Amino acid sequence: MSTRFAENQRVRIADRDAPGHVRTPVYVRGREGRIERVLPRFLNPEREAYGVNEGTDVRLYRVRIEQSALWPDYDGPAGDVLELEIYEHWLEPLDHSDAERA
Repeated sequence: MSTRFAENQRVRIADRDAPGHVRTPVYVRGREGRIERVLPRFLNPEREAYGVNEGTDVRLYRVRIEQSALWPDYDGPAGDVLELEIYEHWLEPLDHSDAERA
């Protein structure tokens, strides 16, 4: 099954208001990172929480973000990263060449 994003692809986490049950932390919205790993598809938790899922599922990705990109005053080792799992509908390609993969 094809995926929208590939490992090592640069992405931006969408920066939008999303009231209710959301699994994308506010502090990573609008930040850039790279796809570390492509994960399976799961029922959409943002719909499932309200019992209106209708069986839809979405791809999950592990995204790696440099700590210094999250926290401007970060003074730890330069190689420190945060890895978190983000659902596909929260991710945007960064480069025009990273257009959706069908």
